[in-house]
Amino acid sequence: MSRPRIDDLDLPLADLMEAWPETVPVFLRHDMLCVGCMIAPFHTVVDACVEYGLVMDKFVAELCAAVDGEG
Repeated sequence: MSRPRIDDLDLPLADLMEAWPETVPVFLRHDMLCVGCMIAPFHTVVDACVEYGLVMDKFVAELCAAVDGEG
């Protein structure tokens, strides 16, 4: 199985955080309760941005920066 893509908007949050644990601080910085949430296997970045009122493009850029070691 190939590694998921961080910019895959259908990727469940649990899978995203498992593949890239360095993204966890991004969620915590935004006071998001996604880390360890029972819904994380079902919610996507899109769902989380809607729920928390975040601009999706900016949030995805933060996640990518964390993976690239910039954030």
